[in-house]
Amino acid sequence: MKKQTVRKTFILISFLLFPITIFYLSPYLIIQAGLKGIVSGSFVTFGSLFLGSLFWGRAFCGWVCPAGGLQECCAAAVGKKAKGGRLNWIKYLIWLPWLVSVIAVFVGAGGIKKLDLFYSTDHGVSVSGLLSYIPYLGVVALIVSLSLAFGKRSFCHYVCWMAPLMTIGSQIKNKLGYPSLHLEADGEKCVHCKLCNQKCPMSLDVHEMVRQNKLNHPECILCGECVDSCGKKAIGFRFTHQ
Repeated sequence: MKKQTVRKTFILISFLLFPITIFYLSPYLIIQAGLKGIVSGSFVTFGSLFLGSLFWGRAFCGWVCPAGGLQECCAAAVGKKAKGGRLNWIKYLIWLPWLVSVIAVFVGAGGIKKLDLFYSTDHGVSVSGLLSYIPYLGVVALIVSLSLAFGKRSFCHYVCWMAPLMTIGSQIKNKLGYPSLHLEADGEKCVHCKLCNQKCPMSLDVHEMVRQNKLNHPECILCGECVDSCGKKAIGFRFTHQ
């Protein structure tokens, strides 16, 4: 369980640093800066998350994401699981128009003219004044309210504007089959205790995935809860060809 202690420490620290980093995770600032032909820090972050997902899948969501840290803080009070399923497509209905908008503003600005990693921050700090607390508290309120109303990691399932990029990257790596981080299962070791289902923060049916030997679920955040909860070692991390 030491691995989960480390993971939860990382993700909690990430949430505590959220007032500093929130503008680097802002989809709005990408468009605002793009109107002037500026590549902002948030643009670079989103691009880095996509490139990283080509090798690490959605591990960012499970180990580093500040929104994930806040949701895990809410988990004890929430209890219920998010429904997922078709509702997971809501985030794509948000993400696709945003992506089109990003392309449109850069085209309208005549292309990329400047790189400004600290765009709209105060010497690199996102929340440094009273007004900058408004978007921060708004995002925090959104994450908490979704968690309380719809279950664990509801923000990740339904709204997150970064998840589609990493999900697409994960699907690319899974399709091409080159060495990358993923989960593998040995169904013969499974004793059907379903503890993996109970531990999964994304409310996935991990037991069924093990039974079918198909662990590359697009909503899997590679947190390793299922790996560490399985006493029979039926699930494990691998960085190999798939």
